[in-house]
Amino acid sequence: MNETFTKSIDLVVNQRRVADCVEPRTSLADFLREQRMLCGTNIGCEQGVCGACTIEVDGAPTRSCITSAVSCTGSTVRTIEGFDADPVMNALREAFTAEHALQCGYCTPGMLMTARDIVTRLPDADDARVRLELSGNLCRCTGYVGIVRAIRRVLDARRAEAAMSNPATTAVATV
Repeated sequence: MNETFTKSIDLVVNQRRVADCVEPRTSLADFLREQRMLCGTNIGCEQGVCGACTIEVDGAPTRSCITSAVSCTGSTVRTIEGFDADPVMNALREAFTAEHALQCGYCTPGMLMTARDIVTRLPDADDARVRLELSGNLCRCTGYVGIVRAIRRVLDARRAEAAMSNPATTAVATV
């Protein structure tokens, strides 16, 4: 890398402050994979269409292949590797396994990132809404049936848990 043409970036990646230099044209996906060795972020189409590169930037799902690393200065970035202790992500990983929602695994990190967004943002999503939200993530192996079932499994479990913890919905009338 020619240091004359590099830009400094300063951001937080998976809860660690990172300061580095990149060429202005470097995508966030390339920065994460090549300079930070975070290879869970996959690159598929390099046009933002397939969703394999989906990560979180400032809490929102983002296509890292079409996001410049330089534009993320000051941002907080989470890759699939940054969710090891996340209970929602762990529930999704278990559900993906139980529902056979993964085959080759290439799309899985991006699918999990999108699935987590669905579960946390849309707790009342039905199958149609889950499918709509997943429409930006391509999978050539599963046909999406297992993926939708896995996401619904986590949504349903969270709804049941919320109902059990809410005394108003579980209270028995007393006389």
